[in-house]
Amino acid sequence: MVTVGWNTIRVFLHVVGATIWVGGQLTLAALVPALRALGREPTIVAARAFNRVAWPAFGLLVVTGVWNVLAERDQISGRYETTLVVKICLVAASGLSAALHSRSRSRAGLALFGTLSGATALGAVFVGVLLAG
Repeated sequence: MVTVGWNTIRVFLHVVGATIWVGGQLTLAALVPALRALGREPTIVAARAFNRVAWPAFGLLVVTGVWNVLAERDQISGRYETTLVVKICLVAASGLSAALHSRSRSRAGLALFGTLSGATALGAVFVGVLLAG
């Protein structure tokens, strides 16, 4: 068996956080139309339940993201550095738009900020894959 070290644990935790944050958004977006058919309350209850796991996952992403940068700081230069800055911007945009989504009261705001949060989260995953090689 391959040896497990801190690098493995760091990347594993980052992937778990991304799985919950991004995968959860996609799953909830797919469920919302069915929940709306049951009325307004089930959608609100599901969103609040998701937030209880999503925000800790986002926090885990930020912490392990900083850990990733510190662990790989010797490789950060040129195109890699530019790509990393793009990823950090996408992560920040995803978190900000998710926060605005959770505070929005209008259907337009919910749709706009929900779409932005999901799209920027997917973009961050894509750019993360680029960084991983």
